[in-house]
Amino acid sequence: MRNIITLTILFFSMIPIATAQNDCNMYYPLKEGATFQMTSYDKKNKPSAVLDYKVLKIANTAAGKIGTIHGSVKDEKGKMLAELEYEVICKDNKLSVDYQSMLSPQMMEQFKEMDYEITGTNLDWPNDLSVGMTLPDANMTMKIGMSGINMTMTIDQKNRKVTGKEKMTTPAGTFDCYVITYDTDVKMGINQTTSSKQWVSEGVGMVKQEDSQKGKITNTTMLTAISK
Repeated sequence: MRNIITLTILFFSMIPIATAQNDCNMYYPLKEGATFQMTSYDKKNKPSAVLDYKVLKIANTAAGKIGTIHGSVKDEKGKMLAELEYEVICKDNKLSVDYQSMLSPQMMEQFKEMDYEITGTNLDWPNDLSVGMTLPDANMTMKIGMSGINMTMTIDQKNRKVTGKEKMTTPAGTFDCYVITYDTDVKMGINQTTSSKQWVSEGVGMVKQEDSQKGKITNTTMLTAISK
């Protein structure tokens, strides 16, 4: 179960948010064939995971422009931990990440004999970021039941604010970025809160993210490759 929590938080929090078509969100990769690679480092600055994303297809529907994204995460030795395909929907000057599609069949394989239900609020990105803006909260709740035993896991992403603009350099280059801060609460028996600082760049997406607990950085993720 811990692996499910870890992988879900990785995908939910570190989706690249790069440029799209002019009529869609400016901070999400809605261009077929675009690829992005994020590398996570532990508190000792050693690589701990590599997340790769690719835009598979774009479809114009009555519900809006829908992009299908393939994501995968490997450990520091290159072992595949999980893969998934998820959808993003662009409509009404914002883009929403479908929380239900964040849990792939492979990730949920260990629960095939269980009953589970997933509910929540999509992760939204407005098209017009500006310093001082407050972004909407997002959450996901998964209820699992088996043999009379019930468990509930919730992931709440809250206090999302655009706090400034800074330049940021990663192995993929130097970028002009908006700085976004937010908190993530994970509840399953015990509560765990992580504070995050994220740098996003128009036309590129998420460039860097720092996660901390009790004021100490526990994980850093950076854009290490991009191809549009």
